[in-house]
Amino acid sequence: MLTGRESLVRLIGRRRRSPLPASLAAALSPSSPSPAAFPAQADDGVGTGEAARAAEAGPSSGGSGGGGVGAEWVSCPVCGESIRGSDYCVNTHLDTCLTRGTKRKLTQSTLLNFRFSKKVPPEPTSNSLNNEVETRNMKKVDESLSSDQAFFSVDSDIGSSKSGAANVSLPGCLIPDISETISAFVPSNNGAVEHCSSIMLPTVATSDSIDACANIYTRTTVAVDTVIVGRRFHENIELRQDAGITILRDPQNAKDPDAIKVLYAASESDAMLGYLPRELAKVLAPLMDKHYVECEGYVVSLPEQHLGNVPIQITIQKCETDTQRNGDPKYWQSLWENFISTVKSEYLQQPSSARYQTNFNLMISDVMANHTHVFSDTEKSFLASFKLLSDDAQRLFVRIYTRKGPWFRKSTISYREIADLDHAIMELKLAGYINTLSCTVDPSECDTKAALDVLTVPEMKEILKELRKDDTSCTRRHELVSTLLFLYHNGTCASLLKRIVKQTGTCIKISEMADELLWRIQRLFFLNGDQDLSSFLLVEIGVVKFPEYACSTSHRIFQERGDLLEYEEAIRVAQVMDESLDDDNMDLVTRCIDLSENRLCTMRKQENATSPQHPPLFFSRFSASWVYSNILTLGVSVYERDRRYEDAIRILKILLSKVTCDIRRGYWTLRLSVDLEHMGRPNESLSIAEGGAIDPWVRAGSKFALQRRVLRLSKPPRRWKVPSYASYVKRNIKEMSIEGRPLNCETGAKNVFYGYDGELCGVEQLALQYYADEGGGWQGTHSEGGIWMTIFGLLMWDVMFADIQDVFQSKFQTAPLDMETDDFYKSRKELAESQLKKIQDGMAEEMLISSWELHQGTACRGVNWDRHSLTDLRAVVGCIGGHRLALLLRHLAVDYRSWSSGMPDLLLWRFLDESGGGEAKLVEVKGPRDQLSEQQRTWILVLMDFGFDVEVCKVSPVAKRR
Repeated sequence: MLTGRESLVRLIGRRRRSPLPASLAAALSPSSPSPAAFPAQADDGVGTGEAARAAEAGPSSGGSGGGGVGAEWVSCPVCGESIRGSDYCVNTHLDTCLTRGTKRKLTQSTLLNFRFSKKVPPEPTSNSLNNEVETRNMKKVDESLSSDQAFFSVDSDIGSSKSGAANVSLPGCLIPDISETISAFVPSNNGAVEHCSSIMLPTVATSDSIDACANIYTRTTVAVDTVIVGRRFHENIELRQDAGITILRDPQNAKDPDAIKVLYAASESDAMLGYLPRELAKVLAPLMDKHYVECEGYVVSLPEQHLGNVPIQITIQKCETDTQRNGDPKYWQSLWENFISTVKSEYLQQPSSARYQTNFNLMISDVMANHTHVFSDTEKSFLASFKLLSDDAQRLFVRIYTRKGPWFRKSTISYREIADLDHAIMELKLAGYINTLSCTVDPSECDTKAALDVLTVPEMKEILKELRKDDTSCTRRHELVSTLLFLYHNGTCASLLKRIVKQTGTCIKISEMADELLWRIQRLFFLNGDQDLSSFLLVEIGVVKFPEYACSTSHRIFQERGDLLEYEEAIRVAQVMDESLDDDNMDLVTRCIDLSENRLCTMRKQENATSPQHPPLFFSRFSASWVYSNILTLGVSVYERDRRYEDAIRILKILLSKVTCDIRRGYWTLRLSVDLEHMGRPNESLSIAEGGAIDPWVRAGSKFALQRRVLRLSKPPRRWKVPSYASYVKRNIKEMSIEGRPLNCETGAKNVFYGYDGELCGVEQLALQYYADEGGGWQGTHSEGGIWMTIFGLLMWDVMFADIQDVFQSKFQTAPLDMETDDFYKSRKELAESQLKKIQDGMAEEMLISSWELHQGTACRGVNWDRHSLTDLRAVVGCIGGHRLALLLRHLAVDYRSWSSGMPDLLLWRFLDESGGGEAKLVEVKGPRDQLSEQQRTWILVLMDFGFDVEVCKVSPVAKRR
């Protein structure tokens, strides 16, 4: 892969489906004279180009996205709130107002003569967005989650079933289909168990039911309707309806210490059916741990899908024990009331199939509360209108937004939680959230190729057959698509769109404006391109548990709306370049490089500002200049691959002049020196290398490589003075050789040898076997830097997740934002040195055990819970010694990004006596044709300085006997 391609792909994340804005498309067009002629623009609409014009045009602008943003806003005479002025929205809202019994205002006209008055909606604020549903009283889900507090309280201690005990299937859709409902039951006077509705709306509740719910805290027995999640069947276990079940605590669960297993009644522990939902287990586990309750239940029904959630009912009865009699009765009663409150809560009672709807609304509310300044009035109104949609419409939108698309057949859309699909589609269309594909759509407004993707191969063949162009040679999908597009563009099949609709029926897709805004919402919420709405699901089913930390912010990531629009446009250019590389469209790749070059040249030079008013330096990754520098870094690799060294040199000089505070300067300087030498300019190459060797931002392997270049190029008479670092660079590294029986000797192929046990293995496994057998009884692991990153994360956990301003902006982070910058150590120096002092004093093993037990299973940058056992980690820490370990961890803390790669392949350890004394060795393994990289050589020298026993093991084929 080209250098820089992987970083660019991570930066892009989820690719946007909407077409390029007009200005950007023109800048990248082959007919464009120069990309510099189209500077980035900061408009007040959706962004740039067609999406903004579509927002302004409204329902009367034609096309398939009618209704939408441009509709008039009016004031409802019943409740006084602002609603969209289309007939559909007016009638729906009025029906809701009248049926819920809202009092008439004194000034209200009768239904025969009142008129809706036009009203410009006020700019939504964080308070109005968070409390919107309380004033409207229309959405039950928002009544229980009226602010961001609900979100932050839910995932502060997330995590669920043990990964080894639950086989979680992640389908294309985000949420399982089986509803996860929990309701409370109370016993009647004669002892029978009666149902008590957990959601008592004023319009439907009766006085008797309200009294029953009010007294539920004093009852001794409740029944809970819930489901089994994370289910995993034993091969000889068959799920039976009405079968009795029992529940058992699982306190050793790595992902959730509150986990509760569900078993068949009177069965062994290996006959486990799954787990209780995390929210229920969290409040039930303390009661079970103290034997305060007795539980029994049965399977209500069988799931439609083999691994679907299993509906069950559990009866929980209070029982008095010696511990309770001798303890504080108020404490036990508080546990019981907490349990009852939880099972009554609406959030817990929502079907699991609707949780994604809640998560989606929370994401929008959170972003609008924290980043409202980067949205225009039109965008705020559009996003606020989402909460006015019905549950069906919201759920349908989220479902299709998270799928690939872009077009979806209406006939194939079927979700259990959506009661009225036609109604939901009509709502979304009128509100401007989706477009429809039908015979009335203007073909010029539809991407024909995208529409063809909806067809199956037989359907495309049927269309060709109708055109009497049944070419039997076209059997593959891409051939059929190309043929149909050719016939469409040459006029042979001008009615292709109508033929597609005839085969598929009505199709829907996300509108451009909705796609643009929701892409922005998701990006601002997660602050990266890797995560999406599936992160909520992974948390809820216990696959991922995020760390606990405080989100305290003092600076905005994007100071102004224009900054965000420039950043988004830069990502669009990056996406075009990535797609062009996939298609091998080198002309468009060059256009992207040229555009990025011109944009970077016109931007302000990056400075290392340290004033409190200035945003922290690690925010620079959210700037357009950062994205363009990534594009140009990849562009350098493209030009070097094509031997276009002059172009590569020009770009590298621009990067070094415009980006002064970035550790990528080491790579740029090294490539510039190498390319200059390729062009026959050794003197200039030497000068660049000498300057890079003393640049404070040039570090690790790049600095070592530049120093070696200086020594090689500075021979007399070009240079007479020997650099001070010459002796350090020329240090000898200990080597040893072993022989192995190779399977293959092909150049460029992976080295495969026969191990000492006769099995095939790589050179690293062969070396491990050698050191374990003939090399002195060493134990070890082939993990390169993996085990060191795990040790660093565990021992420096409190340092990583300390309460530092601006480094935590989302509840879905596995590391602070400044983790790979110089600010990480600077802002935590006192705390880091305190931890390192404990490690140096020999407390590392104790700290490791404590951190492992406290945080096991929690996602953390660099920590691999499955690959390295606590036993091995304790052995490594004990054999290395506190002094050397503290030096290595400080090296990583000061500059994690530069030193997180290139460590030796093998980490070996052995105990010398029964008292526990031991030693450790690090080994870099090289095959017959492998050489040390500059980063690996640098790490070896650093480890030697720290006092580690380091060597290079060279594996060579067994010499042939004559």
